[in-house]
Amino acid sequence: MDNNVEHAPEKTPTATVTTGAAAAAAEVISGTRNAGATPVNILANNSTFWKNSGRRVPGRPSPKRDLPPEVVATGHRGAGSGMVSTFRDYQQSVSDAWDTGDDEFCIISSTEAAAAAAAAAAGAGAGNYGTRISRQMSQTAALNVIETHSRSNQNHNTPRANDCGSADLTSSTRSTPEENREERRRSLPDSNENRSRLRNYPGRPQLQKISCNSQDGEYETKIEKFQVLLDSPQLDLVALKKLSWSGVPRKMRAVSWRLLSKYLPPSSERRMAVLESKRQGYHDLRHNYFRVDSQDETQQDTYRQIHIDVPRMNPQIPLFQQQLVQEMFERVLFIWAIRHPASGYVQGINDLVTPFFIVFLQEALTPNTDLEKFDMSTLAEETRNIIEADSFWCLSKFLDCIQDNYIFAQLGIQEKVNQLKDLIQRIDVNLHRHLQTHGVDYLQFSFRWMNNLLTRELPLHCTIRLWDTYLAESDGFALFHLYVCAAFLLHWKEQLMQQNDFQGLMLLLQNLPTHNWSDRQINVLLAEAFRLKFTYADAPKHLETKS
Repeated sequence: MDNNVEHAPEKTPTATVTTGAAAAAAEVISGTRNAGATPVNILANNSTFWKNSGRRVPGRPSPKRDLPPEVVATGHRGAGSGMVSTFRDYQQSVSDAWDTGDDEFCIISSTEAAAAAAAAAAGAGAGNYGTRISRQMSQTAALNVIETHSRSNQNHNTPRANDCGSADLTSSTRSTPEENREERRRSLPDSNENRSRLRNYPGRPQLQKISCNSQDGEYETKIEKFQVLLDSPQLDLVALKKLSWSGVPRKMRAVSWRLLSKYLPPSSERRMAVLESKRQGYHDLRHNYFRVDSQDETQQDTYRQIHIDVPRMNPQIPLFQQQLVQEMFERVLFIWAIRHPASGYVQGINDLVTPFFIVFLQEALTPNTDLEKFDMSTLAEETRNIIEADSFWCLSKFLDCIQDNYIFAQLGIQEKVNQLKDLIQRIDVNLHRHLQTHGVDYLQFSFRWMNNLLTRELPLHCTIRLWDTYLAESDGFALFHLYVCAAFLLHWKEQLMQQNDFQGLMLLLQNLPTHNWSDRQINVLLAEAFRLKFTYADAPKHLETKS
């Protein structure tokens, strides 16, 4: 996301500390700020909190160049510029990725991150009343939040009675909350064990699972139906969409996605010729446009940002840390940005390449291959080029219906966030009021849902299953994704209603416990989203703001 935002005008010391603490808390909770930067350091250097970058970004006007001098100097607009004022509020509330100057993998323990977030937020809330919160009280609040959210992992981490003996299980359940809290306090300095539990770190993507054992068995009965459709001389695309909506078998997914993306034509006679032409076309694009030593400043800035973002994708999976894989992603993203100057590259698009890459890689390998540790250098160069080219063209088709999400100010996302807010208010007013009462703005958690299409909230195999349905949506998935996000939020209503403070709500919303999800949960989520769409899609008043 573009960070070209002017400095805010100077404030009184109290207001500065309050604003700085609140922003620091929000950034730590949302995962957008480097985990190694503490709120104290941020407040101590508040003058550089907002970066005033003059770099050009492809397809975006520079604020310095386009704004009047008085606006650049003050950072404020007149009363008639509501849109820009709204965008400034939006820019202050959220950032969809890490800052470009941050270290790539500065990971702290989940306990330290949550403690820093809660302490900063507690300080921000107290600043509004001119009251100081002691270090001990802040740490106690943080530990309370950590203890609450750790319960979601106890069932996953605690050994079963029939595996480890009932005596150990009984002993663990007798621990009092005070004992647990004291144990957590003692564990704060020792973060080595917690560093391996990346899924508990707020704002980080869930620990991705590429394979799911239950997946193939559920769709085995559909393989024959897919085979009949795909072997027909003239494909019935409507029938393929209906069959794919409820999930595509793994062995049929690659070719189905190419057809659903309209990358391949329905006529079976023309498919090979089109594939060869498209893949050769991508090869020509690589030769003509992908030049790391280009003298164009805009292209250099685009490549630099992509080069920073790609290693951050799925850092827990060795496959995505291989240089060959990262170079493939860099080329796909860079060429896409050059071909779409209205948006250019926006942080978050890098996550959308991953499902296509995995699906086409699975097609080239045997079913029992361990993808997470697969060495790409053992794959023939021709096969790697095919995977890269198909990923590029399918990504381009996939993003066509959500292009306004990535233009200047990302107006499409802002509109969808507002629609989600209105939708939840009409579906479940109690949940809406609960979030509003505790100061949780929808933009603070749903921006990433819209920008990354839930790829950071779901395991990778669940994202792939979700995209089976998205690609099969007859009118494009942009509208349906809104109802998926609404169903996703409503799914966690019970846990959200149990949280009675801003810190607890944000920690839960930014780190939802979906690491054990399978295709079954995605099927239920999609069914609920379809019900909501069926109920409200023909009642457009529910998407209009109340007068």
